[in-house]
Amino acid sequence: MKNNKLFLQLIFLVSLIATLGSLYFSEIRLYEPCEMCWYQRILMYPIVLLSLIGVIKDDSNARLYVRIMSGIGLLVSTYHYGLQKIPALGESANACMGVSCTVQYINWGGFITIPLLALVAFVIIFILSFFIKKD
Repeated sequence: MKNNKLFLQLIFLVSLIATLGSLYFSEIRLYEPCEMCWYQRILMYPIVLLSLIGVIKDDSNARLYVRIMSGIGLLVSTYHYGLQKIPALGESANACMGVSCTVQYINWGGFITIPLLALVAFVIIFILSFFIKKD
């Protein structure tokens, strides 16, 4: 279906922008990713490949893998954002290895942090995956 390809292309575009954004923050701005950031990357980066393969092969089944990974990523990002913005949760972040998961390298407008950017990307991808119909 033509719409399926469009939605997979949008998923590819969103996941690519999120991936390039995370690489920009770590490789150009030199912000060291915390443990939770790594989990989010582990879930986001493969979505780029899965959606690209889905577009190339015109395979609507890619939606299932994308949906699962973005759904888990959505939960991880929500928790990570909570660690940063809810003091009671942030106190439990001492378990993070290396860089604290409560570090806010960016805080645009007082609420936009890197985990929120990841959360928005995962939400968009998750929702788009439901628009892809089975062939």
